[in-house]
Amino acid sequence: MKFTIKTLLGVAALMASAAVAQAQTTLKWAHVYEMSEPFHTESVWAAEEIAKRTDGRYKIDVFPASQLGKEADLNQGLKLGTVDIIISGSSFASREYKPIGVTYYPYIFRDPAHLIAYTKSDVFKRLAGGYEKASGNHITAVTYYGTRQTTANKEIKTCADLDGVKMRVPDVPAYLAMPRACGANTTPIAFAEVYLALQNGTVDAQENPLTTIEAKKFYEVQKNIALTGHIVDHLNTVVSKGLWASLSDEDKQIFSEVMMQAAERATRIVEDREAALVDKFRKDGINVTEVDKADFERNVLEKQPVESFGYQLADYEAIRAVQ
Repeated sequence: MKFTIKTLLGVAALMASAAVAQAQTTLKWAHVYEMSEPFHTESVWAAEEIAKRTDGRYKIDVFPASQLGKEADLNQGLKLGTVDIIISGSSFASREYKPIGVTYYPYIFRDPAHLIAYTKSDVFKRLAGGYEKASGNHITAVTYYGTRQTTANKEIKTCADLDGVKMRVPDVPAYLAMPRACGANTTPIAFAEVYLALQNGTVDAQENPLTTIEAKKFYEVQKNIALTGHIVDHLNTVVSKGLWASLSDEDKQIFSEVMMQAAERATRIVEDREAALVDKFRKDGINVTEVDKADFERNVLEKQPVESFGYQLADYEAIRAVQ
């Protein structure tokens, strides 16, 4: 049988292509956020960037909007090996290692800049290390999610203004601290049902970042936004134990650098959106008010102390001291 040069080159190309395909590892990166949100767009950017920097050895498919399950499912998926990388809150990480949940305690962070400074601190390394020791999973980056504010049927300026108010709060211990310290009657309602609950009066108030208040159109049924700023919220980019253990030191550095860059990009987008929304809401006739934050913080510390949630006061104080 005779082979032409063209045929031999074609065979060589096919063999090379097969070798590349064989060497390529496909990974699943999942989260619960919509495709339009920066947590997704920057995850897609990171997936493409990792592929470039590893010469195509890793192909990462990003699954948004709970396509692979709710947040609890995704965290479980890290253990089961059904997902390799997730974006998830520290409230879920704290189920594996409780101390890391202190980052949800109200007013622990002054602002987004303080949150980002914390992620570069020794106390973060210690808490993230504790989570890794308990779960095996590795936190590569932290993204600013938004600062949680309060919407209500009436104007809120002090902690006492929430006394007796029926307020929807996520069923996470530290999220309950501010409302309960102020005397609100907290009600856990599924996130998808919050708009209707506000509309029909099942609850009189709720709390979420401004970006969520806009995206979910809560401003249509609540005309008062109080800038309580009680939780500077964040999300962790988490790599499964199995994947992290399989990476070479060089690839670990690539994954870490790219994921941190993606987190920084997403953080800037969220900050820019929040800054613009205050003016937008006011122009749209929404009553956006500043509050006495010192009053809120004092009530939280006195009535819902850090230790009552099983967190360490020393961790709280160490994070507060980060500059």
